[in-house]
Amino acid sequence: MERFYGFDLGDAESAVSRLEKGSAEAPEQLEICGAKSFISAYAQLRTGEILVGEQACYHADAIKRKLRFKSHFLTDPGCADDVKTFAAGVLGELYGSAALIKNDDTSFYIGCPAGWDGNTREFYRSIFEQAGYPPAKIVSESRAALISACQSRHLQIGHDIMSKPVLVVDIGSSTTDFAYIMGGKEVEMQTAGEVVLGGGIMDEILLDEAIEGSLFSRRIRQTLENSEAWKNYCEFAARRLKEKYFSDEAYWKVNPCKESVMIRYREPLKLTITMDEKIAKKLLEKKVERLGNRSFREVFVQSLYDVRDNIKGSKPELLFLTGGVSKLPEIREWCAEVFPEAIVIRGSEPEFSVSKGLAWSGRIDEDMREFREEVDQLMKSAKVEDIVERHIEELYKGTVDALIDPILEKVAEPVFLRWRNGELRKLSDADEVLKNDIAAFVRSEEARALLVKPITSWLKPVAEELEEYTVPICVRHNVPYSSMSLRSFLQVSDLDISLDARNIFAVEEITLMIDSIISIIIGLLCGGSGAALVLEGPIGILAGITLSFIVLILGRRKMEEALLNMDIPGPMRKVVPKAAFRSRMDAISDGVKENFYKSLEKDKSDEITKRMVEDISAQIEMCLEKMAEVVEIPLG
Repeated sequence: MERFYGFDLGDAESAVSRLEKGSAEAPEQLEICGAKSFISAYAQLRTGEILVGEQACYHADAIKRKLRFKSHFLTDPGCADDVKTFAAGVLGELYGSAALIKNDDTSFYIGCPAGWDGNTREFYRSIFEQAGYPPAKIVSESRAALISACQSRHLQIGHDIMSKPVLVVDIGSSTTDFAYIMGGKEVEMQTAGEVVLGGGIMDEILLDEAIEGSLFSRRIRQTLENSEAWKNYCEFAARRLKEKYFSDEAYWKVNPCKESVMIRYREPLKLTITMDEKIAKKLLEKKVERLGNRSFREVFVQSLYDVRDNIKGSKPELLFLTGGVSKLPEIREWCAEVFPEAIVIRGSEPEFSVSKGLAWSGRIDEDMREFREEVDQLMKSAKVEDIVERHIEELYKGTVDALIDPILEKVAEPVFLRWRNGELRKLSDADEVLKNDIAAFVRSEEARALLVKPITSWLKPVAEELEEYTVPICVRHNVPYSSMSLRSFLQVSDLDISLDARNIFAVEEITLMIDSIISIIIGLLCGGSGAALVLEGPIGILAGITLSFIVLILGRRKMEEALLNMDIPGPMRKVVPKAAFRSRMDAISDGVKENFYKSLEKDKSDEITKRMVEDISAQIEMCLEKMAEVVEIPLG
């Protein structure tokens, strides 16, 4: 795709943005009928021509006119035709102004409320397809607003969005949309993410106040009751004046802020709409029947508390406001009141944040598709396995260094103390007991915890070599290279994508280590003659003389075998003090490690090593896969 369009079809107003694939600039806000933010209205003329925007509200030749239809989309089946007609009219304007070229390699990203389910979104997408749009994808409006914030140069919140809970509050003309995002993923809330409350309520109140103060109030009310088009147009005029006032309250508090509308229906009627400080307060505080005899403030604040109660995870640390109404200072104050732990922020042009975010979604989607293809190619190649295999011996050595002393202290010493106390009748019995006890220890949580540090240290050079391949992929697709750095995620458990060092060795893979360690320990504990332990202690000299005679009679090999299988009397075992065992363990530690290293070089199993390389590589690739998913957070 070469160009990406974002279409924010709102209930009162809409906007379209365009982003070139290689552009470093923000999406361009396109004009429809001369306006960047245009009224969501269409009119069908007698000639069959479709008009959209402000001109559709008052054109004299209109035989059909529709405004504010999106808010009824879920409840009125006929609204699907209204959406289609309006969308077709916007498409015609884009083609007519050459803002969109037919058969160009483009795609449209179209917004919808976060509360719409998958079936509704697909039906909505099909409407645009029927209207003749290029390939389209539906993205939630709150998600698009969040993407806009991430991409905005003056809001450096990308890291917070990836790592912290965020609440997006999108205040539209008819609904307020809530999206709770944790770790970059939207989490469903019981509120369904949407509350029937928007800036349109304030427009209605402002219009009602204007009509109430008019000399022609009765005739104006009757006209607006008979003409939905003029009613919506007057509400639109009220909306524009309201936005004008709130954009610079300080100025308009001391200067007149008013607008006149000439209503031409059966007779011309002039309606003057005025905004001042008193009316501004009334817009937020006046109780209206449509809200259950509550005010805008009461409903909005209550909806914030409802959302807070329905959030099952951590409370938001960042609250992002979007939509034109979010410019009101009171909105920020209410949000801070309900979510005091959160930082409340808003973009500089909240009325365009959704359409821009939708356009950005398109380019991100394309970048991520290409990015994932390259990551998949890397994982399918042998590069990860080659890196792991080059470092596998260091992994063996590091784990042995971490395990030998604990094994000698917690396993070998207690086993030989059992022999000393008579629980094991023969030294040769210690062989099998050691094998079982060492195997159990190595598989214990205690041993697994001991492996975390050496394996994490081993992973660092592996990760550094891996970055020689991942960093160029990230650079090519505008992805922060740290997002695909294995080193960055070794300790990041919050995102649940860290490589679990405790699981590097599976049970079968550690068998080689266990067998080697046991044979070395047995040999060194017995001193190569089967007498090392027996010769310790105060009467070691006498025992040594006795053994010397046995060697002369039987020969050394026969003596070692006889001693290992001898049921030595209890009193003779007791002459070996406990301290002798501890001393012997300390003495043989270095020897066990050294002999293991020699055994590793000489006797290591290629099959076991190969399986370790494959399994460890699979874990690393799974980690890369999860990191790639995190990179794709903005896709919605």
